[in-house]
Amino acid sequence: MIKLLYFAWLRSKIGQAEEQIALPEGVADVGGLIVHLQARGGGYADALANIDVVKVAVNQEYAPFSHPVKPGDEVALFPPVTGG
Repeated sequence: MIKLLYFAWLRSKIGQAEEQIALPEGVADVGGLIVHLQARGGGYADALANIDVVKVAVNQEYAPFSHPVKPGDEVALFPPVTGG
């Protein structure tokens, strides 16, 4: 299982703050996980339609889409953070 966390407008579009899923067969990295989530359709497809504005952290560390994922990981998806 992996734990998925959604923040800000991603949480609103997906309709939940977090969930746990079994790591889908064939998914080895963050990019593959995002493709899997997009394929779920509905709010997932809407929230992840433009992945250029989605940031990811794996186990609380910023990670590129090429970062590997494995069972037990926590993957957070969120929009870019701005300060002011």
